[in-house]
Amino acid sequence: SLKSSKREWKPLEDHSCTDVPWLLLFILFCIGMGFICGFSIATGAAARLLSGYDSYGNICGQKNVKVEGIVNSGLDLTHKKYVFFLDPCNIDLVHQKIKSIALCVSACPRTELKTLADVQKFAETNGMKKNSAPIPFFHRCAPVNISCYAKFAEALITFVSDSSVLHRLISGVMTSKEIILGLCLLSLVLSMILMVIIRYISRVLVWILTILVILGSLGGTGVLWWLYAKQRLSASALETQIAKDNLQALLIYAIAATVFTVILFLIMLIMRKRVALTIALFHVAGKVFIHLPLLVFQPFWTFFVLILFWTYWIAVLLFLGTTGSPVPNEEGFVEFQMAGPLKYMWWYHVVGLIWISEFILACQQMTVAGAVVTYYFTREKRNLPFTPILASVNRLVCYHLGTVAKGSFIITLVKIPRMILMYIHTQLKGKENACARCMLKACICCLWCLEKCLTYLNQNAYTATAINSTNFCTSAKDAFVILVENALRVAAINTVGDFMLFLGKVLIVCSTGLAGIMLLNYQRDYTIWVLPLIIVCLFAFLVAHCFLSIYEMVVDVLFLCFAIDTKYNDGSPGREFYMDKVLMEFVENSRKSMKEAGRGSGAEGRELKPMVGADEE
Repeated sequence: SLKSSKREWKPLEDHSCTDVPWLLLFILFCIGMGFICGFSIATGAAARLLSGYDSYGNICGQKNVKVEGIVNSGLDLTHKKYVFFLDPCNIDLVHQKIKSIALCVSACPRTELKTLADVQKFAETNGMKKNSAPIPFFHRCAPVNISCYAKFAEALITFVSDSSVLHRLISGVMTSKEIILGLCLLSLVLSMILMVIIRYISRVLVWILTILVILGSLGGTGVLWWLYAKQRLSASALETQIAKDNLQALLIYAIAATVFTVILFLIMLIMRKRVALTIALFHVAGKVFIHLPLLVFQPFWTFFVLILFWTYWIAVLLFLGTTGSPVPNEEGFVEFQMAGPLKYMWWYHVVGLIWISEFILACQQMTVAGAVVTYYFTREKRNLPFTPILASVNRLVCYHLGTVAKGSFIITLVKIPRMILMYIHTQLKGKENACARCMLKACICCLWCLEKCLTYLNQNAYTATAINSTNFCTSAKDAFVILVENALRVAAINTVGDFMLFLGKVLIVCSTGLAGIMLLNYQRDYTIWVLPLIIVCLFAFLVAHCFLSIYEMVVDVLFLCFAIDTKYNDGSPGREFYMDKVLMEFVENSRKSMKEAGRGSGAEGRELKPMVGADEE
């Protein structure tokens, strides 16, 4: 009911734990991830991966325990620290392993050995001479004859053989390394400056967007009508049936373009007032970053934590490749295999990659939402916490980790089927069944769209949780109702706002690229400009994307706060608005236009009271 929904929206009044069962489930899942790591290390997988092992299950470089039923196991290989593969070119691509006899040696041979007799002769003559061996790779002897890798590296070898181009490109990067570092730093500074000044140039960016849309639609329609008129006036061209069909097609295209242009203009006419809200929100978002400067560094902390987790995940995945009990194969050599349910551990590990990665990203969204909500719903800005970001992190850890775990799990449930379908789709490439591939592609696209919608709804659910301390489902429902009630405004913010941020990214990349061209101009060999400029422009785009994605997140949170504020407050005594002066002006202008249109009510003449200190910089 309306009464209950009004009662529920109590910004920052209550703090209670949300979705505790999901937090317990997530903790249990993480304990399971830890068990996989501990199990693989306890069963010797870490040692086997790092030091290598021979075909009899002995780990090189240490004493080994005898395994019953395995010949030549339990050897003391303390002085034999390197693994040598007799036939390194015999690769099993399905199981991703080398199907060759592996032996532990004290030094890697310089010559190719093809038989066990050759190996025995090498052991007698050179086995203990450490200086006769080339540098091994992770305790593995690199093959002397690399012809078997020629197919895999053919393109690379061809490129490297053209040493003149390669050396010039590399020398261009090396001689310009100071310039590259300077330009990367410049892109970082430009991104920070843009986040402060974008609120002042947002109106200009909207005009640029409007002009581009008008010119593009009118230009395209005009060209089609011009082509139609030109074809129509050319009498000789209408003699054949094909020419008549072409003329008919041109007429259809021109009429369709005209209808599209008219509809586009009508949409722009309807959305023009919503665009004003987008500009106002961008202006307030700029103020948020002035009051909460630590928001700028959120992407860096998130990226750092993700890199740490991904490194751990890859290490454990490699451990799993050598985990299990020694089992003799048909040839009498040892293979390590996991029996029973343990052999499905890597599936659990893959789910962990997706869920925990999404959990880390969701923590960033909840942290940003909590800080912006605190800013918006604090009437007196002097009363803001000393560090709203740390206060938001504290609230997240103490109260809302369960909500974040549940939201990230929902995204995981959509991602996993999409990844499975993508794998099946790649396996069907080149097959005759085009219909099946088409259906799979459609399913993948639908799941991708569902994932994007859920991600957007999740972000708004986290905002609602930060406001009310309600559980995930209640927050998602409340946020969805607010978004549906403001559907046109949501559309304006997600189209106009996204394009404005895209223009911001283009501005940073172009500025950095232009600075790079001017600084590299002293090098007259224009060929070597390519690689430094590509590196600089890619870095500039990534930095701009990280910064402006946080800006976009802040705008979305501000919009939900604004929508709640206007729904449950009207500016009257006791129900004063929380919003900033810029947003207040937008509301006043909207009410004036409604009153002039004859749709006003008696309540519209009330004086609007903004929150105290909202316009303070």
